[in-house]
Amino acid sequence: MKKIGILFGQENSFPQAFVDRINQKAEKNISAEFVRIDKVMQAEPLDYAVIVDRISQDVPFYRAALKNAAICGTAVINNPFWWSADEKFFNNALAVKIGVPVPKTVILPSKDLPDDTTDRSFRNLAYPLDWEGIFNYVGFPAYMKPFDGGGWKEVYKLDDKEDFFDKYNQTKQYVMMLQEEVVFDDYFRCYCIGGKHVRIMQYEPRNPHHLRYEHGKAPASKKLLETVKNYVIKLNQFLGYDFNTVEFAIRDGIPYAIDFCNPAPDAEVTSVGQENFEWVVETAADYAIERAKKQKPNVDNLTWGEYVKTSAAKLPLISAKAKPAKEDVSVGKVAHTIEAEGKVKKEKVVKAAAPKKAKK
Repeated sequence: MKKIGILFGQENSFPQAFVDRINQKAEKNISAEFVRIDKVMQAEPLDYAVIVDRISQDVPFYRAALKNAAICGTAVINNPFWWSADEKFFNNALAVKIGVPVPKTVILPSKDLPDDTTDRSFRNLAYPLDWEGIFNYVGFPAYMKPFDGGGWKEVYKLDDKEDFFDKYNQTKQYVMMLQEEVVFDDYFRCYCIGGKHVRIMQYEPRNPHHLRYEHGKAPASKKLLETVKNYVIKLNQFLGYDFNTVEFAIRDGIPYAIDFCNPAPDAEVTSVGQENFEWVVETAADYAIERAKKQKPNVDNLTWGEYVKTSAAKLPLISAKAKPAKEDVSVGKVAHTIEAEGKVKKEKVVKAAAPKKAKK
């Protein structure tokens, strides 16, 4: 029997629905449950063919345990090694190299010195920085946010230089990005599962959290949605994420990738809504089963992105004009386009439930 486990924190609805849906499918020799860890010994496996990780970004102990499980053959979703290495500024640079539009962005040193450093630790850093060059490149208004943050924490909108320095002086030890504002006509948040299954959701980031997945705007063109879908797949293929969200701000008909480093994306029914919740539960369950069937003990069962693969093979990073390295991907149907509102094929309803306690 191959077990699929989910490792999670404070979220309530998704973990239980995910486990229940896999077990409802009754695939031969496959079951699902909440991960339970009572000890982690070096080079000793956990008893799971697949683990879906929803919490290790906040719990370093879990991240270490997942790396140990991965080296013993568990297929961890998402790859804990890449997740540990990744951050938003690198993602933007990679997007530029593969031809996905992103806002102009620079990275800034932390305002306060990191722990256990002094001025002598920064003798390679010019002081002051070329602020005029930075401001001329990015422009104002602009946004400032942590290069490895999430959840809209420590995000500042800046109107001018004076506003920038006022806010920058409050950022303590955060390493921040300064990013061009994209004044958008429309905005989408997209789930991507398995590097091939995409769900495009209309999104309003300025609304309260529970009202961001809004409906009723003017229909988006098929051409625009196709471009968004292709960018979502390209980004996730190069990054190597199995479960991620990508956000796009649409300016003058061009989708700009705003945030695409979300390896434990929100999937709570109270925020994403029942229809989106059903899709992500169903698709994640199917993908986890797919990975369990392919999993082999004592070998690497992780997903590695095209960036890592081309780097390891000493091949040039694929330019915007080159064909994608992975051409055999099967693109999942975009299950919910704005034009198809009310015409979505009904899947088996997956009702949200409070999580059950793990078996002891």
